[in-house]
Amino acid sequence: MDFYELVKKNRSYRGYDESRKLTREELEYFVSCARLAPSSVNRQPFRYVLAYEQADLDRIQPLTGWARALPEKRLPYPGHRPTAFIVVCQDTEWEADLARFQKDVGIVAQTMLLAAVSRNLGGIMIGNFSPQKVAEALSLPAHLVPMLIVAFGKPDETVVLTDAEEGQSLNYYRDENDVHYVPKRKLEDILL
Repeated sequence: MDFYELVKKNRSYRGYDESRKLTREELEYFVSCARLAPSSVNRQPFRYVLAYEQADLDRIQPLTGWARALPEKRLPYPGHRPTAFIVVCQDTEWEADLARFQKDVGIVAQTMLLAAVSRNLGGIMIGNFSPQKVAEALSLPAHLVPMLIVAFGKPDETVVLTDAEEGQSLNYYRDENDVHYVPKRKLEDILL
């Protein structure tokens, strides 16, 4: 698949086919791709929790907030939840400054998501959670701080990119058929 098409296919999916379970090996592949990504001063401060067994999914899912721009929806819908999570944690014994590596968190998460899309899967970055509650639920030691949760699964929804007109709202929305629309600024509007 052409890289531009891969990027277009890499959406923030909020609905999944729960019959398609992900394996530990698939999640290890995503993390292996992420570990090769660039890192500020090559510190590589992250460790990864792989969650793919139902008990782990049941612990993590209720601690995550989804689709803040659609408060009337309760996403993901029952029966359409992700079948795996990777919790990106910063190991403060390796690097104590949490703020310094925020960009790196995005880099590793995007790398994992692109790896997933290349295998006809998908996911979403979830920043709406309490690090303390997630750490407690996973029994993490104090030096491992959850920074981001990435959900994975086989997408089971339609996401459509649209060109946003100047001044148009950039909020994503769903139509009466539950098709998810994501307005994107046009290239000519963002180039200086």
